[in-house]
Parts: sequence; C-alpha cells; structure tokens
Amino acid sequence: MCRGSLRIGNCISFVRPAGTVGQHIRKGAKMLKKIIPGILAVILLAAVGFLSAQQGPGQQFPGRTRGFGPMRRGFGSTEMSAFDKAPLAKDQDEKKILAVLSDMDANQSGGMMNVPMNDGRLLRLLTETIGAKHVVELGTSNGFSGIWFCLALRKTGGKLTTHEIDAYSASLARQNFKRAGVENLVTLVEGDAHKTVTNINEPIDIVFLDADKEGYLDYFNKLLPLVRQGGLVIAHNITPGQADPKYVEAITTNPDLESILLNGGVSVTLKKR
Repeated sequence: MCRGSLRIGNCISFVRPAGTVGQHIRKGAKMLKKIIPGILAVILLAAVGFLSAQQGPGQQFPGRTRGFGPMRRGFGSTEMSAFDKAPLAKDQDEKKILAVLSDMDANQSGGMMNVPMNDGRLLRLLTETIGAKHVVELGTSNGFSGIWFCLALRKTGGKLTTHEIDAYSASLARQNFKRAGVENLVTLVEGDAHKTVTNINEPIDIVFLDADKEGYLDYFNKLLPLVRQGGLVIAHNITPGQADPKYVEAITTNPDLESILLNGGVSVTLKKR
C-alpha cells in the first residue's frame, strides 16, 4: 500500500494534501512540468554560447592551427573573397613573371609538392618587407617558390641561393627561372644540401626550409649562425604528422628567437636583434 505516505520501491506516490494547500501544490507541479524543457533549452544554449566565445576562429576544427588572429565581427565572405583574387602586376616584368607562375601552377604542379599560391605570395611579401639581399632555399623543386622570392629580390637588389638534390627538378627549375627572366638572380646548387650548405659563408636574410622534413633541424643548426639579426627562418609543412618535433622545439625554446605558426602550416622565426 502506498496510500498516505511516500514509499521507496515499486510504488512511489506523494501524500495528497488536503484543502487549498493541496490544490496549489498540484497546480505548481503541473506548471513545473511544462517549463522544465524550456529551462533546459536555455541552459543548453547558454553553454554552447559560452564554449563558442572561448573558441576563437580557427579553433572550431581540432588539429587546425590558428591563422593571423580572430577576424573582426561583421567581416563576411564578401570581404574575404577579395583575398582570393589573382595578384595584380605593377609593371610588365611582374606581369610576365606572374604569367609563368600561373602556368606552372596549372601545368607543372603534379608531383612537384610546390607551395600553394598564397604561400608563394607570403614568401614574396616577407622578402620584400625586410629588404632581403640573400635568400637561401632548401628544396628548389621546379622553381615555383624560388620565382616568388625573385619577385621581391628583383626590387631589393638581392639574390637567391637554392638547393635541390633531384637532377630532373633542378633542370626544370632552370628552364622556369629563364622563362620568368629571373635566372640572373638565382644560383642553383645541385646535390645533398646537408653537405652543400656548408659552403655558404656570407650573411643570410631569409632561410626557407621546404625539403626533407626530418632534415630541418640540421639545416637550421648549420644556417642559423649566418642569418643576420632581424632575419627570418621560414619553414613549410609544419603540420601534425609532418613537422619534426625536435625542430619545433628548437625554434620555440630559444630566447634569441621569436616564432609563430601561420594558418596552413608555415612557421616564421625571427632572429632577434
């Protein structure tokens, strides 16, 4: 029997209050039953809103690195699409070089493992910004990234020393440098760069690592002493599964360096002044 008492077991019921008090309690219980789902929905929405606020742009997808920072609110797809436009040529020489890069991207990208077009634009931007006179590249491929460097070097009065171990890639790169009209800015060194970089004995403004990933630390240790203060070490493919943890540790634990990781897996390391 459950009548008149609260019982724990197969039968659970409340003591039925008498009179007006009992009626109010029953009405209150019915009302509570109706509003509980609404309360739970509000709590859930509040929790989602809080988590979204804590997760800045670029953090919604696990494993993706942050880019240049959170976008301004209200900065929509229309404005962002403007950055997808092809670069604009300032003069005829630049127009010629950009045409060669476009052709290479369309017809020579297969199997070359070149940097994406926007990464090439970043290399040009950084090179021209710091007024680089000497860029050392590890991993020429067909010359795609090297030509992006040359877009800046032709204005800074600088030069590119690029290292490639594969003879076919080196040959193709020479053809592309000539097509773009920048061959006079480039010294292409064939062979094992772990050995050939030891022949460099002049200051370096930018080192670009885009060769064997496990070799990044060796290249870094050999070339960093030659990088001028205020110079940069840029590394491609700094992504999970590709980046050498020892290289990442080397560029993030040295107080003489300042390193950031850009969206897409490009690390930029400044040698402090």
